[in-house]
Amino acid sequence: MYSYAVEQAIKAATVLHDGQVRKGTIPVPYVSHLVAVAFIVADYTKDENAVVAALLHDTLEDTDYTKDELVEDFGEIVADIVCTVTEPRGADVSYKDYKAAYVTQLKTASQAALIVAAADKIHNLRTTIEQYHDHWDQFVDDFGNTLAERNIFLQNVSNSINARLKNDIVHEFNHVFTEYKSFIAHGEKNKP
Repeated sequence: MYSYAVEQAIKAATVLHDGQVRKGTIPVPYVSHLVAVAFIVADYTKDENAVVAALLHDTLEDTDYTKDELVEDFGEIVADIVCTVTEPRGADVSYKDYKAAYVTQLKTASQAALIVAAADKIHNLRTTIEQYHDHWDQFVDDFGNTLAERNIFLQNVSNSINARLKNDIVHEFNHVFTEYKSFIAHGEKNKP
């Protein structure tokens, strides 16, 4: 899906996330994640707002871009989707608390927001498995301090997506989540 709004979202995402890289063994520009999530979303819906929100889904979390700017530039619907999939963070909010807040937000999320959430997790899990498949020690170094909480969080996201999402993307999400759980089990079983 290509449109004026999608083009504007690509430009905004590129500028807002300039200089940011993905966590992992290779410093891939962060915008690659946003484009990948948008492609996944576009595979499962023709909702332009969902595709635009996919491109912008981390702007409120990871940049200085504000909700007011998001509304002004892309409208209320896109802003609502982005806000729903944004983890509320702050100096006084623990990892466990902001992950729990995210899961709570999914319990009342629109179908479009759930599609974006599923696509985001699909891409995150795929790239995690790909990057760390033969690098368990690096995975533990990068995520070990929150690994147990991360796995609980992902299971809670899975529960929400499976209970509420009425879109075929849920099957892809479940497939990738199963692969991730196998990756974790294999790593735990074979750790030094």
